[in-house]
This record gives sequence, structure tokens and C-alpha cells, in this order.
Amino acid sequence: MTDVTVAGPCVIARVSGEMDFTTRPYFQERIAELTAGDQRCTVLDVSRVTFCDSAGLSALLMGRRQADKDKTGLVVACVPQHLQRILEMTGSDQVLPAYDSVAEAVASCTG
Repeated sequence: MTDVTVAGPCVIARVSGEMDFTTRPYFQERIAELTAGDQRCTVLDVSRVTFCDSAGLSALLMGRRQADKDKTGLVVACVPQHLQRILEMTGSDQVLPAYDSVAEAVASCTG
């Protein structure tokens, strides 16, 4: 995860590369750190994710669960087609909100 910024009550993190069984521990740890902060919502810009398998999806879903525990939000933005397809096929799009842009995601968290 690179380029972590704050926009009002939201923290925005750009995710890049592969989300798979080798990177899952890293992503889970970073998402937990982000959701444990003072921000009301964490937005993950996943536009640069090149690959995501079930372990990567699990990291996202566990991050969402952790965000719920921390009484904050976790959403994804700029979802590439291959990842959107995985979210839809698994029904994960029902629990992990996805937005077309970071601006839309931030607006959903603040509005």
C-alpha cells in the first residue's frame, strides 16, 4: 500500500500489485492499522491491483470485518474489471461497497 492520504474524516490508501496468499498478511496488517485510526472511513483505491485470488479477497473481507469492529467504514474505489468480477461472483460486493471513484467513496463516507 502506497500513497496514504487523509481527506476530511477519511483515510485513502492506494493498493497496488498482487493481492494473493503471499501478500495477504501484509495487506491484513496494513488495513487493520488504517481502520484503527481516528478516521471515520478507510477508502482503498484498488485501481492498481493486477491480480487478486481468494486470499486477497479474504484480506479485504477481514479488513471490512475489522473496520466494523473499530466502528469505522471500509470501502473500495476504482475497482478494475477483474476484481469487480470476483466481488460479484462471490457476493462480496454485498458487504464491501465499491465506488467508481475515490471522490464518490469519500462522499459516501462523509454524507
